[in-house]
Amino acid sequence: PEDYAAECSDELALEMALATDNCGSVDVTVVMDTVEGDCPGAFMLVRTFTAIDACGNSAIASQTIEVEDTTAPEFTSVPADQVLTCSDSLVLEMAVATDNCSEVTLTVQEIQEEGSCGGGFVLTRTFTATDDCGNSSTATQTITVQDTTAPEFTSVPADYTVECSDEMPMDDATARD
Repeated sequence: PEDYAAECSDELALEMALATDNCGSVDVTVVMDTVEGDCPGAFMLVRTFTAIDACGNSAIASQTIEVEDTTAPEFTSVPADQVLTCSDSLVLEMAVATDNCSEVTLTVQEIQEEGSCGGGFVLTRTFTATDDCGNSSTATQTITVQDTTAPEFTSVPADYTVECSDEMPMDDATARD
């Protein structure tokens, strides 16, 4: 069989070699050796075929199958973008990713940009999924926290009537946000 390259998740086609002899039948055997690659999903499979005729004459041929991991992990779940008010609870969920051949390492980087008014901000979360062979993919979640609620008065001075010669008390109102 011809040499070929395959992705680590592919099923390998392990065809047998064929041989003929001018005087009779031929027995063909195969020995497989695996040479480890740079990462768990990569290796080289060397198949050595030996053809022997009834008189002990032999011929040797080989096939090399290069197995590699070039596929980046895929995200199966990424937290949805959110718009919250500053009084809402901020729940930070993690993304989930899988790979076709190896384990996945998942990291998150968070960048917070302050908003134009107190209590508001934009949080950008970038998830990076990396497999054991260094292939990676990214996904992003944006959380916008804003203040959309008006302050509430907690106390307002009562209305009153005074004589023009009386001093007018000017009590302050209080409010909370």
